[in-house]
Amino acid sequence: MSKTVLLVEDDNALNDAFTIMLTKNGYQVSSAFDGQQALDLLKTVQPDIILLDLLMPVLGGKEFLQQFNNAGHVPIIVFSNLDSKSEIQEVMDLGASRYMLKAWATPTELVRVIEDALAATPTPA
Repeated sequence: MSKTVLLVEDDNALNDAFTIMLTKNGYQVSSAFDGQQALDLLKTVQPDIILLDLLMPVLGGKEFLQQFNNAGHVPIIVFSNLDSKSEIQEVMDLGASRYMLKAWATPTELVRVIEDALAATPTPA
């Protein structure tokens, strides 16, 4: 059974590219283009993992993390070009599982990080 990724990315080209790449690697992808759309999608979609951009219109990634009740302990990979240590620490404190810089990540590396995060997540009983 394939895993579901909630992709939260406001850049249409990147959203499309990540969707294609993840689909080719066997994932089902639900896309949101801002944090509010993601919160709305979470009412009907139960992702196995969330790939979250930070800088988005309407509701950014940090605000999403503040509002998302992650009771299901879904791993959240923040995928952004912001690279200040304080920014990274802040999103980790808000519940992100991992942080990746878009500029340095290859598609293969992104898939590996997603697979590692899913493997490290306990399966619900």
